[in-house]
Amino acid sequence: MSISFPVILGGIAVGVALAVIATALIWLYKHRLQNSGSKNSETGSSDPSALGGRVSSVGGGRLVRDANEARPRIFTIEELEQATKKFDECNLVGHGSFGLVYKGLLSDGTVVAIKRRVGSLQQELVREVNYLSRISHRNLVSLIGYCQEGGFQMLIFEYLPNGSLSNHLYDTGQDSKIKLEFKQRLSVAIGAAKGLAHLHSLAPPLVHKNFKTSNVLVDENFIAKVADAGIVRLVQSIEDVGPSEASHQNIFRDPKIEDVRALSEASDVYSFGVFLLELVTGLSAAHMNFIDSNGSLIQWVKEHLNSGDLIDRRLAGSLTTEGMTALLRLTLRCLSLTGSRRPKIDAVGEELHQILETEMTLTTIMGDGTAIVTLGSQLFA
Repeated sequence: MSISFPVILGGIAVGVALAVIATALIWLYKHRLQNSGSKNSETGSSDPSALGGRVSSVGGGRLVRDANEARPRIFTIEELEQATKKFDECNLVGHGSFGLVYKGLLSDGTVVAIKRRVGSLQQELVREVNYLSRISHRNLVSLIGYCQEGGFQMLIFEYLPNGSLSNHLYDTGQDSKIKLEFKQRLSVAIGAAKGLAHLHSLAPPLVHKNFKTSNVLVDENFIAKVADAGIVRLVQSIEDVGPSEASHQNIFRDPKIEDVRALSEASDVYSFGVFLLELVTGLSAAHMNFIDSNGSLIQWVKEHLNSGDLIDRRLAGSLTTEGMTALLRLTLRCLSLTGSRRPKIDAVGEELHQILETEMTLTTIMGDGTAIVTLGSQLFA
């Protein structure tokens, strides 16, 4: 059967038309895809101002700006009473700069840490929590939400099952079954340094002002997370007080700063130096005797270098002389009484990483580490 020429032409015309339409649809799809790709992945807007400010990605962290994450959760007191069995003492796990700390189990199965103190409703607390809850980093404890009811101010944080590093580190009064070897201590220090470095990378920088070993928490994989970031600032804002003196009883606090409001990034580095010294000695700095050292940590280290009691004896066999020497030198630089002579915290983290890499290489080549490390005045050369 033959087909007429007009019919053939008509079929061709229809085919061409369909091809043109298909091409147009494909182009339109790709064009929209490119436009959506050029927009911000969190806000769906190509306008940078939609982010509400600078987004930091330094050290693997960011300021969360997504509409679903930007605001903290507002809890009711009924929710928190149910989570803690009406704040029963059996759920009391500690206390800190914001009051008592309770472990709580939310109705959705989430385990949280609830910090509670007496206080009335304050809008300034809401503003501070809105800011702090947007800070996100794998080495920082996340602030989930808050509650201001029943005459209390409460902050709700993620809960870390292994608690504070101090529970596993100190030689006495600890029930940890985990033996912290040298490389593991270095790894924890690196994580804590990354957490502080992220705070310092924000615009403007957020100074912790209360960094100490008890504020370094560890999760189920023993990943370090810095707790209480910004809490000193929050308390200062809601208490509306004038300049306050730094407590000289706090051995972690920069000894040259008398006004807490004047504490800087360099002050955090000094606190980190005290933390490193505790990792070396396995002792709480609060229990070290500084009376005969004129209150100077550096002088105390000098006096104990040759006595054989500076380094935690539980580290025997898990470290090298080279690694411990490098760590002590870094610790002493962090403890410099002159803030400008202290390294930046991101540089501290990088140096700790180099020490850990060298340790791993040396122990792989030479086998087990040194049984006893004796260091002398060469550290101060």
